[in-house]
Amino acid sequence: MSASPTEAIVIIGSGPAAWTAAIYAARANLNPVVFEGEPVGTEIPGGQLMLTTDIENFPGFPEGISGPALMDRMKAQAVHHGTRVVSALVTSVDLSQRPFVLTPNYSAPVTAHTVIVATGAAAKWIGLDNELRLAKIGGGVSACAVCDGAAPYFRGKRLAVVGGGDTAMEEALYLTKFASEVFVIHRKDKFRASKVMADRVMTHPKIRIEWNTVVTDVLGDDPITALALEDTVTGASRELEVGGLFVAIGHTPNTAFLGGQLELTPFNYIKTAPWRTVTSIEGVFAAGDAIDDYYRQAITSAGTGCMAALEAERWLAHHGIGESPMLDNAVAPVMIADADAASVA
Repeated sequence: MSASPTEAIVIIGSGPAAWTAAIYAARANLNPVVFEGEPVGTEIPGGQLMLTTDIENFPGFPEGISGPALMDRMKAQAVHHGTRVVSALVTSVDLSQRPFVLTPNYSAPVTAHTVIVATGAAAKWIGLDNELRLAKIGGGVSACAVCDGAAPYFRGKRLAVVGGGDTAMEEALYLTKFASEVFVIHRKDKFRASKVMADRVMTHPKIRIEWNTVVTDVLGDDPITALALEDTVTGASRELEVGGLFVAIGHTPNTAFLGGQLELTPFNYIKTAPWRTVTSIEGVFAAGDAIDDYYRQAITSAGTGCMAALEAERWLAHHGIGESPMLDNAVAPVMIADADAASVA
């Protein structure tokens, strides 16, 4: 094990939640370390916003800002205040001992008094080569209509949504505000979404349902121009001209590396106490899309990153670790004891 001093706080992740937590922790003189990860498939440091070309709903940017630019600015702000950044994945953690032990993929283990898990969630993709390529370069393929659908690029175009759950219904309805026509492509003859959401989609004048249909290819060099479709009943193939594709078949929270040590929801998101970021283990906090299967927005992730840093700082202060409180009004530290941890269960 590394002989390095134990860190007061280690943040795992590199999206809005992680960088916001780092900013708050750094300004509290906690000298945080952020393990920002490294590229793995469509997952790259910066999270899902790295696949978002234009963000128009993050406060403070009236003209909009690209996802990569926003992440660069957040990271730069965290570094400016003293955050140390390690470009490596944390492959495993040992939360059974104190201080906690985190093992990166290329270097010696690191010990920490507190940990903030802000590893996000990975969008599920169809898995087609050109789909993933266009998603990476901002070529009209996205996994979040609420994030990207209002961008000028998509306005007035024929757009497609793949999926059959409530998320797909919400995405399709949202896109009707901007698209000339919305196609919902579903591999079965019945949605798995709630009846009220399915009814809204099926009765909307701008939405057309493509039942028993799968996407076999995404066409276009840059941007997308059409979809290659196949009928799951007859096997017939055809093309559908579209100006954008939104894949809404779910997300997978990046929590496997925890090895089951934190209590998770039935969908493998980290379970936290209501309106808190405390987890089932005292001294471990979680933020961002790793805990959120409902909002999944950059601004809500940033908010929970702030919350996690405040809770971690107060925990450290209560245990006599760390230098200064974050809040100017010197709120008394909140003791995150066994009762709080139990409330997560």
